[in-house]
Amino acid sequence: MGAGASADGTRQADVADSGITASDTPASSSPVEPLLNCQPSSSPIVPLLSYQQADVLSTARFSWCCWSRQIGKSFTKSLRRLLRGLQRRRTQIFLSAGERQSRELMLKTRQHCRALNLAAEFHGDGFLGTTSFRQLVIELPNGVRVIGLPANPTTARGFTGDVFLDEFAMHRDDRAIWAAMFPSVLRGDGELDVASTPRGCGNLFAELRDNPLFHHSTVTLADAVTAGLEIDPEQIRRSMHDDELYRQEFGCEFLDESSAFLTHAQIAEVEDPSLDKVFDIAALASCRGPLYVGMDIGRYRDLTVLWVVEASGKLLVTRGVRESRGEPFRKQREALHGLLALRQVHRCCIDASGIGLALAEEAVESFGRSRVEPLVFTAALKDELATRLRLCVEDRRIRIPVDEAIRNNWHSIRRSVTAAGPGRYEADRSSGGHGDRFWAACLAVRAAGQASGRPEALHGPSLRFAREGIW
Repeated sequence: MGAGASADGTRQADVADSGITASDTPASSSPVEPLLNCQPSSSPIVPLLSYQQADVLSTARFSWCCWSRQIGKSFTKSLRRLLRGLQRRRTQIFLSAGERQSRELMLKTRQHCRALNLAAEFHGDGFLGTTSFRQLVIELPNGVRVIGLPANPTTARGFTGDVFLDEFAMHRDDRAIWAAMFPSVLRGDGELDVASTPRGCGNLFAELRDNPLFHHSTVTLADAVTAGLEIDPEQIRRSMHDDELYRQEFGCEFLDESSAFLTHAQIAEVEDPSLDKVFDIAALASCRGPLYVGMDIGRYRDLTVLWVVEASGKLLVTRGVRESRGEPFRKQREALHGLLALRQVHRCCIDASGIGLALAEEAVESFGRSRVEPLVFTAALKDELATRLRLCVEDRRIRIPVDEAIRNNWHSIRRSVTAAGPGRYEADRSSGGHGDRFWAACLAVRAAGQASGRPEALHGPSLRFAREGIW
C-alpha cells in the first residue's frame, strides 16, 4: 500500500490494489462491475486503504462498523452504499444525526459520483411532508436514488430500500428510529449498514455488537495507521489531553458510564439539532420569552462561559453560549453587561468564587441584586445546582445544541459520595476546561428557577437608568 494513501480519498495513492479501479475491458451489463474490478495495472479511481476496501466490497446484508473518528468512516460507507445501490438497482436511504451531517454525507456521495463519472442529479426536495426536515436526493441511472435524511422517527418511515445509519450511537430516539426504519429493508433482501464511534454502553449501537446476524468490523486509529493512514496517534493522544475521551473516540472503547453524573443517553435526549450556541446580542434581543443567564468565570486554564436560556412555559431552551479563555476581565465585563442590559434578561446567577467576585460585585452594583445573584461555590451549593440540572435533563425540561464540546463537558462530571453529606463533583481538568459549560448551565437553570427577590429602589439619572438596562 502506498504511503500517500488517506482515509478520505483526498490524496491520490500510488497503488492500484487498494482502490476501486476502472477495467480496461469494455463495459459489461452491470453498471458497476467495471468499478468493482481491481486491476493491478491500472490506477485507482477512488484510493482506499485495506480496511476501507474490505468494507466496500463486502456483500454482508447486515453490517456493524465501529470505527475511530476521522479514518474515513462516512467516506467509505457512502461509497459502499452507492456501488451496492447501482449493482442491486435499489434506493439507498441515509440517516444522519442531524440536517448538517446529512448534507455533508450527501456531498461525499456526490464526490464519489463525480470520481466514477456517473451521471447524477443532486437536489433538495424541500421539506419532508409536514415536518421541518429537509431531504436531499441524488438521482442515478436506472432509477436508483440516494436519499439523505436527518435521523428522526418520522423521517425514517415510508421508504423501501437499503439503509445506512451514520453515527448511529449519536442518534436521539435511536430505538424509535430503529423501529421506524427496520421495515424498510424487509423486501428484496434489503441491506442495512450501521456505523458509528462509541458513545457509552446505554444505546442500541452498543447492544448490536453482540448480534450474531451482523457482520462486525472494528477499526481503531492504531489499526488505520497500520493500514497506511499518515497520522501520529501518540501526538493526537497527547494533544487531546484526555485519556478517557481518546480511548472512546480513537480507541473504539465502550466506556462504563456508571460513574457519570449524566450519561450520553441522557444528554442526547435533550439535544436539539435546530439550536446552536452562537452568542448574538441582537438575536437575544428578539426573543419573546424571558431570558435567564448563568456565568462560570475562569481566566487562563479554565473557560469563562455565559449560558443563556429562554423560558417557554416549563421548557428552558438554550439561546446562546459564549466561551472564552484568557480573555481580559474588561472584555468579560463588557459581554456580561451588554447581555444584562437587555430587558428580556430577568435574572442572572454568577460564580463569585475567587476571581469571579469582582465581576459579580460590579454586576450587582449596576443592575441590582434582584437581577444578579452572586454565588460562592460550596459543596452543598454545587450539589444543589447539579441536582437541579439533572432533574431538568431527566424530565426533558431543557434543550441544548448538538455540540461535541458541550456533550463531552457535561459527561465529564463525576459525583462521589462523601461522609460529610453532600456529594463531591469533579471533572477532568483537560484542555477543554473542568466542567465550565456544565456549571454555567447549572447557574442558568437556577436563575430560571429562583424568585425575583425583594424589590430594590435604585436612584440615578434617567438616561443612565435606561442605558444600564434596569427596567
